[in-house]
Amino acid sequence: MSLTVDRRTLLRAAGGLGLAALLAGCAGEDGGGTASNPDARTIAHKFGSTEISGTPARVVTIGLTDQDYAIALGTVPVGVREWFGNQPGALWPWAREQAGGTVPEVLPVAELDFEQIARLAPDVVLGPSGGITQADYDQLSRIAPTVAQPAEFADYGAPWQKIMEMTGVALGRPERAAQLTREIEDRFAATRAEHPEFAGRTALLATVLEDGSYYAYAEGPAPRFLIDLGFVLPPATEAIFTGPERAPQVISRERLDLLDADVLLVGLYGAQAQQRFATDPVVQNLRATREGRAVLMPELSTLNGTLSFGSVLSLPKALDEAVPRIVAAFDGDPATPVPAAS
Repeated sequence: MSLTVDRRTLLRAAGGLGLAALLAGCAGEDGGGTASNPDARTIAHKFGSTEISGTPARVVTIGLTDQDYAIALGTVPVGVREWFGNQPGALWPWAREQAGGTVPEVLPVAELDFEQIARLAPDVVLGPSGGITQADYDQLSRIAPTVAQPAEFADYGAPWQKIMEMTGVALGRPERAAQLTREIEDRFAATRAEHPEFAGRTALLATVLEDGSYYAYAEGPAPRFLIDLGFVLPPATEAIFTGPERAPQVISRERLDLLDADVLLVGLYGAQAQQRFATDPVVQNLRATREGRAVLMPELSTLNGTLSFGSVLSLPKALDEAVPRIVAAFDGDPATPVPAAS
C-alpha cells in the first residue's frame, strides 16, 4: 500500500479532559442493542462482537478509509478520521462526488479525540479499516456501538471486501454491500480477461521518501490491486517479506535490484522524492527504469490516492487511472510514454 511505515502505526489511545462527563451524557445504555430488537444484527471483530439495531443515521468513521464504504451505502459520516491528503472533510474526490455536498467534521489522525467523537453523538462508530486498541474500543463503546477491525487480518490490513461486508451489516444494507462488491470484482475479472498478458508476470509497489529511503510492499490495497490484475511479486522480493503481517521492508541501495519487476509502481513522498528517484544511478540502471517499466505516483496524485485507499469507491477510479499506465509500462519499450499521474 502506498503509505509509509509511520502511517501504518498511527492510531494510539488517548485520554481527554472532561471526557467522563460527555460519556455519561451519551452512554445511558450499553449501545449494543438487545435480543428484543427484531432487526438487531451482530458483527464480530477483534475485540468480540457488537450488536446494532435500526438504521444508524449519525456515523463516525475512525479507520483510514471507512468513510468511503459508508458513503457508498448512502450514509455520509458526521465525523471522518483524517489519513493523508488534507482533502475537504477528509474526502477525496471520488468520495466527494458521492457525498452530495455534505462535508463531515474532520477527526485528527494522530490520536483518537474521544471528546470530539462524543460531541458528534454518533449512532455507531466504524473502524474496520483501522487498528484501534482494546483501550480505544472500551472508551468508544461507552459512546456508541463500535465496530473494530476484523480479528482475522492484521491491523489496517482488512481487504476491501471484508470492510464492505462489515459496513453493510452495520448500516443495515448488506444486500447493497454485496452488490457493490460483485460489481467491482466483475470489473477486475473483465480487466484480467482484456489483459491476459498480465497473468503470472511480476509487479511491485515501492515508495521513495524525501530522505532517499526506499520501501517495498507485499500487503495492502495497492499490492492487492496488482494481484487482482493477475500479477505476482518478483520471487527475490517475495522472499524478503517474513512473518504473518509481511510488513513493508526498507530496501538498501545495495539491494535496489529487488525493485526490478515487469511493472514497478513508485509512490513519491516529499518534494525531493521524484528527483532522487530520477537521479539515483543505481535506480536508473535497473531493468524496470531502463525499459520504461516504472509508473510514478506523486503523493497527492489521483492515482496514488485511489490505490492507497483501495476502497469500494476508489477502486473503479483506480482501474481507470492505473490500467492504461500499467499497459504502457508493461510493454518494456522506453519509447512508449507512461502518462504522468496528475
